[in-house]
Amino acid sequence: MSHTTQNNFAAALNDISLPVPDGVAAWNSAAPERRFKVYRNNVSASLRGALASRFPASEAIVGKDFFAAMAQALIEAHPPRSPLLLNYGDDFPDFVAGFEPAKELSYLPDVMRLEAARSRAYHAADQAPLDPGSLAAIAPETLANVRFSPHSSFAVIRSIHPVVTIWAMNAGEAELCPIDDWQGEDALVLRPQMTVEVHRLPPGGAGFLLALAQGTSLGEAVDIAMAETEAFDLTANLTGALQSGAFATIR
Repeated sequence: MSHTTQNNFAAALNDISLPVPDGVAAWNSAAPERRFKVYRNNVSASLRGALASRFPASEAIVGKDFFAAMAQALIEAHPPRSPLLLNYGDDFPDFVAGFEPAKELSYLPDVMRLEAARSRAYHAADQAPLDPGSLAAIAPETLANVRFSPHSSFAVIRSIHPVVTIWAMNAGEAELCPIDDWQGEDALVLRPQMTVEVHRLPPGGAGFLLALAQGTSLGEAVDIAMAETEAFDLTANLTGALQSGAFATIR
């Protein structure tokens, strides 16, 4: 099959307004339109299923029918570019942010970003997390110069919405109930061992961890976090990061 024929075939699978591509025939010599339609529907259903498996909490929030409509809109606008679907839908949160029927659910894209991060963490390379006791061997006067490398599954999601709470309630991790104190929440996503974990970060934690993940020294990361909020607690944030397995190495 030529490259042009392949492109035409792929385009017709994704666009119902296009005719059956030239050169497509049925094994029994019957008109291929009906069989091609069935194949097209199966492809769409498979892609919608792949998206639903990556964003189950988001599907729970909006319902199966609404989610299927959003997914189909994404499929038509941004079909997969690779036969590997592990990361298909990474652009779904940004797409939903501009999806008019979902505009009242302003928190939904951030919930989807959290779910996408969980999916990437699940498929990240296995890596042993840093031993929390590693800092004990470092002289206190040089501690500010320490630099960390993030764990292979590391991700931080920042949100002006209570994204961790919303995700947890719709993922079966917490009881579904009204959110009386609607405040932003930042999340740390990791898979230090076999299970993907989501941690709600304390004040300043997101800026602190992102700075460290970019290679900033511990002292500089503290300054960044303190500039973000005076409520930043170094002991609580660093201890939490080490115990959760956020880092892989130290230097």
